[in-house]
Amino acid sequence: MEFPDHLIEEAKIRMEPHDVEGFVLGQGDTNGEVMLVGEAPGENEAVEGRPFIGRAGKELDKQLTILGLAREDIYITSVVRSRPYKWVKTNKKDSGGKRKANRKPNQKEINAHAPLLDYQIETMNPKIIITLGGVAFERVTGRKDKISEIIGQVLEMPVMKVKDIEAGVYEPSDQVYQVIPLYHPAAVFYNPKIKQTIDQSLDQVKRYLS
Repeated sequence: MEFPDHLIEEAKIRMEPHDVEGFVLGQGDTNGEVMLVGEAPGENEAVEGRPFIGRAGKELDKQLTILGLAREDIYITSVVRSRPYKWVKTNKKDSGGKRKANRKPNQKEINAHAPLLDYQIETMNPKIIITLGGVAFERVTGRKDKISEIIGQVLEMPVMKVKDIEAGVYEPSDQVYQVIPLYHPAAVFYNPKIKQTIDQSLDQVKRYLS
């Protein structure tokens, strides 16, 4: 997907005060019916410039296979395009005693990249938007539901688009989309107990897609 240059430049300028690295715009079929929205790139994605290529990416590929989807048939993007990181202590040799670790994007970082996601949704106009994790769901819908309570449901609704970046004000779109919330693929690494719930939600979404 081609972006107006000013959207990218403005986003990069707004991100300068924040601890982030890399810039991943998205990848896939912009003429397809399904868009996946993740949270933010991780370390591998920031280096390679492609979404979901690390450990979480392998888990996502497994889930896409269950859904009967292929990467080349969908479009994958994220709420924030740069990897948010924090410094943590490490004993790794030649590291200087610290390393960069992933963290959740803050609201200012989400606002900074909001026009990019708005542009992608409006340009592609997907029939279905699958959100991966709570950050993506809240950005797309403006709602703060627990993903565990709505996972796999098909929600027909407008999506939120930024109205005032500095104030962090959003407004609903005129267009209505079918939004399907799922856990972020990495969630199962931190909480293996949710695997059964994930499998059930994927079966539910597969039946809907079919």
